[in-house]
Amino acid sequence: MPDRSALEHTLTTLDGRGYAGYKQLRGTHELPPGDAETTGLRLLVDHVQVDPYAPPSLMRVQLDRDAADLPEDLTADARGRTAVADFLTRRVAEAARRLSPGRPGDGSISIGRPGQQVLERTSVVIGAQHVEARLHVALPAAGRRIRGRAAARLLTEALPQIAASTLRHAALDAAALRRHVTLHRDQQHLRDQLAGAGLVAFVADGAVLPRRAGDSDLPLDSSAATPFRSPDSLRVSFDLPSGVQVTGMGIPEGITVIIGGGYHGKSTLLRAVERGVHPHVGDDGREWVVTRPDAVAIRAEDGRAVTGVDISPFIGDLPSGTDTRRFSTTNASGSTSQAASLVEAVQAQADVLLIDEDTSATNFMIRDERMRRLIPADREPITPFVERIRPLHAEQGVSTILVAGGSGAFFDVADHVIALDSYVPTDVTEQAKALAEPTSSVDSGEGATETLFAAASPRVPEPGSPRSDSGPGARGRGGRPKPARARGRAVIQQGGDDVDLSAVSQLMDPLQTAALAHALDRAAELADGRRTVAEIVEELLHRMDTQGLDSLSPHQGHPGALARPRRHELHAALNRHRGLRLR
Repeated sequence: MPDRSALEHTLTTLDGRGYAGYKQLRGTHELPPGDAETTGLRLLVDHVQVDPYAPPSLMRVQLDRDAADLPEDLTADARGRTAVADFLTRRVAEAARRLSPGRPGDGSISIGRPGQQVLERTSVVIGAQHVEARLHVALPAAGRRIRGRAAARLLTEALPQIAASTLRHAALDAAALRRHVTLHRDQQHLRDQLAGAGLVAFVADGAVLPRRAGDSDLPLDSSAATPFRSPDSLRVSFDLPSGVQVTGMGIPEGITVIIGGGYHGKSTLLRAVERGVHPHVGDDGREWVVTRPDAVAIRAEDGRAVTGVDISPFIGDLPSGTDTRRFSTTNASGSTSQAASLVEAVQAQADVLLIDEDTSATNFMIRDERMRRLIPADREPITPFVERIRPLHAEQGVSTILVAGGSGAFFDVADHVIALDSYVPTDVTEQAKALAEPTSSVDSGEGATETLFAAASPRVPEPGSPRSDSGPGARGRGGRPKPARARGRAVIQQGGDDVDLSAVSQLMDPLQTAALAHALDRAAELADGRRTVAEIVEELLHRMDTQGLDSLSPHQGHPGALARPRRHELHAALNRHRGLRLR
């Protein structure tokens, strides 16, 4: 195995040559021998960028577990390893920004920039034999010529310093690491307790929910924010494994409506609950906003593709005669898209729906009495959600948290109503019930003999679906379909199709989208004409559980920068793919 001096010599001799010469670096290098701080450190070069303007090279730095000396009690379980890996990723990111050269052409080392959520990622892996950091390295260049001496400084000096200062327990803030892991385990323990407590979400007293700006996930300065405080009627407490007790508002199962004036915090509360499906870092303000893992946000998505979805509980008897029990369209309206997204979420095992009227189709949500008088029910194909919300809970056990600012129609079906006034919540359930219509036409779902949400017919993709093999740029060398790739957080490009995930609001990190892109390719491989959509998703989840996120990537070694999506985002990507074809 080449050592540091051999790597240094190779890079020096490459100085001034064409950029393709960097390919000689592929393989494993000892980095560096004889240094007590980095004994057992190796550099694995898996992929070398083809030119200076291509995506960076993929490299891994491995440190023996004995040298890393991470506490066994912190890495003994999957949750602990996820939290430790997240902590190390953040430290590597900081060190890489600090130690990478700052001048253009000098190259750079990066591992990504984790957000406020603690997610399972491919960036750092804690294995039985070693701790491994997966890096993106832009190799130094002058035009299209190798800068070998600059590369030697980058790979044999900066990179070992980064590893020594971030992968070894002795170099870390041990107390901060332990706090990070303890918080993560406590959050996940609380999440585990919600169902048994009859709750769908928990918002702690003192939480800071507002963000700095609409395009920022960072907390508003605490001096400018109103700390959350639970109404007495909804206050609950949880004892956590660390010995800490947290107290705050428990949102019960059933139908909860959040109301209030504009800009008083309704949507801010709902967004915090949406993001509460993932653990958060300390000092985020929402670290104790914890939501059941199978809560799904639903909104209208004009123009989305829908393939073979039973939307008949909401839409039927279309003038065109279209069968809405297996409804398909390449350009859904607001109401049909929201109906399809809701049904798909329930089929993907959602047990909580999160809906904001501001992002909903009005005719999907409600139909007032005057409209009913003018347009009789037998002439209106849409049955609004307000008439299906209680049967959905009665038949499927699916709860709903709904923000309503312009209509009191959902008071008739609500179990709880929470009013926000300047970000301060009040339980106004009794007042809202007093205003409910005494002769409401809304179906409570109780005692009904007809099953509205019957088990859906299995949806079986055609072999190789979803895949778009036509259109400009759909195929690469040898006529093979090009692999799917993520373009930011909201778009996946596969062949000639773009999968638009902009409305999938619980997709937090672009690295989750990158994982979904690989998942679409693996789904097409699994589609054999017999497996259902649900079975394909479950197989992908099983692989991630047993083999890790690396199982999604077609590459050996460095799999690329990925973060784990939920079951619901896997379903969302498949369902929105215009290349999905069902048998």
